[in-house]
Amino acid sequence: MQKSDKAAEIKFDTLAYNFGTFSEKSPVVKCSFHFKNVGDAPLVIHQAIASCGCTVPTYTKSPIQPGGDGTIDVTYNGKGKFPGHFKKNISVRTNAKNNELIRLTIEGNMEE
Repeated sequence: MQKSDKAAEIKFDTLAYNFGTFSEKSPVVKCSFHFKNVGDAPLVIHQAIASCGCTVPTYTKSPIQPGGDGTIDVTYNGKGKFPGHFKKNISVRTNAKNNELIRLTIEGNMEE
């Protein structure tokens, strides 16, 4: 394999997280998506964008070396939202060799 053939590859533990049921009295819930660079070049997350403003992802900004790992932390804020079931997506773009858009999903049920 030539040096130019090296590429990052991202592997998530899971692509979905369910918060279950929580009260609108405590409308802010958080989770983390853990991933590993299983490739042989540094992995860079270019962006992680949520499908709405009530969901905020934060992620590892520095390059993740081969064999290294990182997290995308997601905060959902249901304050002012209607109680009930919700499902939100986070779109993740990286420099991984397959260069496809990765979609993470969070869901849950906020009760009155």
